[in-house]
Amino acid sequence: MNIKILVAAHKKYWMPSDSVYVPLHVGAEGKADLGYLKDNTGDNISIKNPNFCELTGLYWAWKNLNCEYIGLCHYRRYFAKGSSGSVEQKKAKILKYADYERLLSEYDVIVPKKRNYYIETVRSQYEHAHNKSDLEETEKIIAKKYPEYSDAFNKVMNRKRLHILNMFAMKKVLFDQYCSWLFDILFELEKRIDTSTYNQYEARVYGFLSERLFNVWLEESKLKLFENDVVFLEKINWVDKGSKFLKRKFLGK
Repeated sequence: MNIKILVAAHKKYWMPSDSVYVPLHVGAEGKADLGYLKDNTGDNISIKNPNFCELTGLYWAWKNLNCEYIGLCHYRRYFAKGSSGSVEQKKAKILKYADYERLLSEYDVIVPKKRNYYIETVRSQYEHAHNKSDLEETEKIIAKKYPEYSDAFNKVMNRKRLHILNMFAMKKVLFDQYCSWLFDILFELEKRIDTSTYNQYEARVYGFLSERLFNVWLEESKLKLFENDVVFLEKINWVDKGSKFLKRKFLGK
């Protein structure tokens, strides 16, 4: 199998030695060379990185990369065999080529295990964490351009669990189909909303929305999924994240 797992990065960082991993500098336009592949060559949207996040890397891969299977991880987040331990133990658990080969021979798509919002639906969580109107406009675009996805959209929005992080591995032909659908929706949304007043966090709107849209695409596509652990190479302050979430939900902050 010709498998390439892109590792989206915006700065120099430790990378796995397994040749299945391909470091990709996302948002490379106008930035110093990191020594990685860059998303500002060929047909690209690298300059849109502040709004599209790792999606500038996805777009570049869609338009410029040839392989049989493709995936995306992040420089601090990887699919792995377990998610606990020291940093070095975590690194040792990261999936290798043979793991991807085995899983992709049996499943259509490798995805992260779902996050459970518990007291929120996917829709209400987005509305409390981001701009509600952006999600509503996305729903209108789907209803107009891809009405066959409207039921899947509503099903995903009414659930409390979601595959997040924009991480996956799948056949390139499926990836191409997904990107064609995804970017058609997001580029239409780009015409309809004004992000000039958004702060740096909210300006990443297309990255946030794509996490939800990926689940919609999976729901409608009826593919065979394998939910894999994700390892985080840096500590996560869950108390801080939880506090910020509750403030957004109950205080609108």
